[in-house]
Amino acid sequence: MGSDFYQLSILPYAGIIIKICRAYTNNQEDFEDYYQEVCLQIWRSKDNFNHDSQWSTWIYRVSLNVCLTYLKRDSKSSRQLASDSLPDEVIDDSKAFVNDDINELYNAIKHLSETDRAIILLYLEEKSYLEIADIVGSSTNNIGVRITRIKDRLNQFLQEKD
Repeated sequence: MGSDFYQLSILPYAGIIIKICRAYTNNQEDFEDYYQEVCLQIWRSKDNFNHDSQWSTWIYRVSLNVCLTYLKRDSKSSRQLASDSLPDEVIDDSKAFVNDDINELYNAIKHLSETDRAIILLYLEEKSYLEIADIVGSSTNNIGVRITRIKDRLNQFLQEKD
């Protein structure tokens, strides 16, 4: 993967990729594997971007698809990674499993269905209902209802933990 492409087209969206990968992994090693695979898939499929949506929306779609695909795989051995370690810029920002409050939130999010996880992550990224609907393939009304229900489930789960 060219460093120019990475610097200009992926690194500015690393926060998006980090949050999505974090929501679908349980440890730092898996997180790094998912992150690398997402970056690799973005690079491989960059020519398929058709400009019907924003680049960030497309990054979300690719990230979600990669993470959901990995969840369905039984074996780590079938993964092909871009490299053995993440770039320093990502490692400095990720520290994905360090903060206990964030770990509790992600743990609660992991109890949601795959689609609900995607929806709440997009909501936490302050995406509009229209953008969320576009990314997950739903209507804006449905997204509004689902977000309300997801928040209720997360609150209930977090209160039970206290």
